[in-house]
Amino acid sequence: MEAPKLFGKYDYSVEVREPGLSDYINLRPVIVPHSGGKHVKKRFWKNKMNIVERLVNKISVTGHSSLSRKHIFTSARNTGKKQKAIAAVEAAFAQIYAKSGKNPVEVLVRAIENTAPKGETTAVMMGGTRRPVAVDVSPQRRVDLALAIITKGCFNKSRGSSKDLTAVLVDELISAAENDPKSFAVEKKVNTERQAESAK
Repeated sequence: MEAPKLFGKYDYSVEVREPGLSDYINLRPVIVPHSGGKHVKKRFWKNKMNIVERLVNKISVTGHSSLSRKHIFTSARNTGKKQKAIAAVEAAFAQIYAKSGKNPVEVLVRAIENTAPKGETTAVMMGGTRRPVAVDVSPQRRVDLALAIITKGCFNKSRGSSKDLTAVLVDELISAAENDPKSFAVEKKVNTERQAESAK
């Protein structure tokens, strides 16, 4: 029996090139990336959720704007609109396939691999003062951060712009998959790793 294809078009026969992330990028075949939140209350079970659905869910809650600390995107602005988010991802994947001729699932996996930071900084209290200390990033957090900065870059580019979410998602995924320095997510990853290197 043939394995299900995403949206009935794209197969999941994609190799995760980075061994550290292979257990955390779930490519279990599903037709529609919507599991109904069955993994929400179980610790670490988001690894069992299809990676495309994790992208859709992250579009719904992207976090605060990079320009301020206000959580303008998390307070009922995008939540409750999962069908719209799925439709945007489906349209974006169709455009990615038309532009590059590549499997959009593979493009997403490459984008995550190229934008997942290997090091970051955390604040540690020493002698009453806080100072940054470099730490290694766990594989699960690397995937979480990659999805976060990809979607945050999309929303930052679509705000106040004539481009809609689908168009900026196409641009961001393709540029991140090609490791383009002009990509918001790639630039953010490089800056994060540079800060961690300087804090060593």
